[in-house]
Amino acid sequence: MTSNLSDSETERIDIVDAHHHLWDLSRGHYPWLQEHYDPDAFFLGEYQSIRRDFLPEDYRVAARGCRVVATVHVEAERARDQQGAETAWLHAMHEKYGFPNAIVAHVWFDRPDTEERLHEHLQYPLVRGIRSKPVTASSPKDIESVRGRPGSMQDEAWLCGFSLLGRHGLSWDLRVPAWHLPEAAEVARLFPEVPIVLNHHGFAWDRSEEGLARWRGWMETLAREPNVHIKLSEFGLRDQAWDWQANARIVRDTLAIFGWERCMFASNFPVAGLRIGYRELVEGMLRMLADLTPSQRSAVMATNALRFYRIDLAPLAAPIVGIGDA
Repeated sequence: MTSNLSDSETERIDIVDAHHHLWDLSRGHYPWLQEHYDPDAFFLGEYQSIRRDFLPEDYRVAARGCRVVATVHVEAERARDQQGAETAWLHAMHEKYGFPNAIVAHVWFDRPDTEERLHEHLQYPLVRGIRSKPVTASSPKDIESVRGRPGSMQDEAWLCGFSLLGRHGLSWDLRVPAWHLPEAAEVARLFPEVPIVLNHHGFAWDRSEEGLARWRGWMETLAREPNVHIKLSEFGLRDQAWDWQANARIVRDTLAIFGWERCMFASNFPVAGLRIGYRELVEGMLRMLADLTPSQRSAVMATNALRFYRIDLAPLAAPIVGIGDA
């Protein structure tokens, strides 16, 4: 891939990583990492290599050579009876290492204790939003089979719980297969006061021309709602090598649909590390953004996430990860 960017831009540009995970398997219970190993159920397939601790020191090693100034931690599927414990542990990590600088916690929206769990998280000042995955279909042809079911985006109990986000000034990290994006648009329309950010570029898993056309149509429907933003993250495909040309096309299409003002870079490490290194990911993203102006690239790589997650850089004396970090 050709580029008009200098080789040093990777080391100079400020990065706000809008989506990563940390876990300490000795201090928390993560069923997907510690119990029955099921690569068939995991969207990338085999994931044995990440079934180990991933701590702030590991993040710094992965991201060395990149000027990461702040990060956003998104809930890591910790056992649901430990939701508050995950948030407390992440605040301890922030106190020790200076990051993460914003936290997206987990709460089920359709449970009787939804508001109680929200208040538990809101005791901690870094909590900015919630990621709660609704019930979804395994393929586009099965959508109607889940529509309106408990836990779906049409479920009245789910919608009632979701409404609490606006009341408490929280955002929603949206993670669904692409075929559910029109339903997510309905939710965004119902709750325009709730900032929403779509995880992982809406999962363009079907890279056939027909599949990409469907994905673009679903994305355009969601992008009509002005309260929806998107993360340029996790372009890996099941059991396939990284393909820069194909992924660059996804990034260009996403920028065209949402506009650079609503796009933010995110690493999804350590999961994305199953396919690509952190610095290689950043270098490639900057090449994909080469047609933007420097200020627009800076917005996608940092300032859009700072604004969305309300992160104040003033207290930070230095980057979280510096060029010389090991």
